[in-house]
Amino acid sequence: MSKKPAPTETPIHELIAGRWSPRAYSNEPISREQLQSVLEAARWAPSGYNLQPWRFIVFDRHTDEASFKRAFATLVPFNQGWNANAPVLIAVTAHKLNTKGEVNRVAPYDAGAAGFSLVLQAHALGLAAHQMSGFDHKAFHEAFALPDDVEAIAFISIGHYGDADKLDPVLREREKAPRTRLALGEIAYAGAWKKAF
Repeated sequence: MSKKPAPTETPIHELIAGRWSPRAYSNEPISREQLQSVLEAARWAPSGYNLQPWRFIVFDRHTDEASFKRAFATLVPFNQGWNANAPVLIAVTAHKLNTKGEVNRVAPYDAGAAGFSLVLQAHALGLAAHQMSGFDHKAFHEAFALPDDVEAIAFISIGHYGDADKLDPVLREREKAPRTRLALGEIAYAGAWKKAF
């Protein structure tokens, strides 16, 4: 199940409408060229003062199984379950300080923009990608000796689409359920708080 377009209220670009967060992966490897492509897309994301605070740590099961397993072990058990076949995990991290040594309060926002650029590129390449916040931050930080000024923000799993019927029944139902979002009037305000756009 690789297509699950968003039922939008207004037409949007098909790349955005078609992107979703699957959980069924095949164990087919991702090519080096595909990984370079998604990372290049992330590299060109916008950032405050062009600081580019994001750093990505790529864990490829097929080229470095030991590192992949160490990263995989930091995922919460629920995320480990459905990522059992994922060939690639990418940790999204950000430098918390700017060049003056002050807190860069938009670093997580900027890293998120870069992460989403990566995910959109993966979708454009016909790959499945799913962003996750469910991991043990402290364990990951220690396992990979991240510097104190770097924050691990999220993981992105990437792979080829798999068979949703092989997921456990609860996840299978979620995988096949229609996509939903809050109404536009609930998330966009016109000139004042809670005044619907």
